Amino acid sequence: MEKLEVKVAEQLMQIKAIKLQPTNPFTWASGWKSPIYCDNRKTLSYPELRTWLKEQFSKLIREKHPDVEVVAGVATGAIAQGALVAEELGLPFVYVRSAPKGHGLTNLIEGDLKPETKVVVIEDLISTGGSSLKAVEAIRNFGCEVLEMYAIFTYGFKVAEDNFAKADVPLTVLGNYETLVEVAVKSGYVSEEDVNTLAEWRKDPGSWKKE
Repeated sequence: MEKLEVKVAEQLMQIKAIKLQPTNPFTWASGWKSPIYCDNRKTLSYPELRTWLKEQFSKLIREKHPDVEVVAGVATGAIAQGALVAEELGLPFVYVRSAPKGHGLTNLIEGDLKPETKVVVIEDLISTGGSSLKAVEAIRNFGCEVLEMYAIFTYGFKVAEDNFAKADVPLTVLGNYETLVEVAVKSGYVSEEDVNTLAEWRKDPGSWKKE
């Protein structure tokens, strides 16, 4: 396991941003039953952690995309984290709504984004990739180039991998499901018996049901 991925897993578990309940599944808004619930918004309540995440994102972006001109956050979960990254990089910040504003200027992208600029997108969580890629589409439709998307955590669903590949969007994540499960087992957060349940769910989350 990479040190970064391990630290992300440890930190998210420590602040209870990630909860694993294989024997008592959560119900997502989509209706999916899930043994895991991830709430990365909680990282914002911990100054040391949110600063560390900001620094990790910024380091990766500086190394790979020194030509980036704008940082965009995906509403609502990544607005604050995206703004922190933009501040660290000294760049303009915008955020992308899930739907156009219902009044006023009916904006989909909030902030001063100019066509033909190079953008990196910050996201808090990748599940299927649908809402994340809608944000990318909005930025591209505005006439900008999306260099890459960066996220705190991914479940690693194959459908997400396929969606990002189809949309031709590079994706970098700080933490992932496989490492989280390994760390959770080693720390006694979940039992060895629960590992199979967690693996089966990840294979087909849409139809998974706890026996």
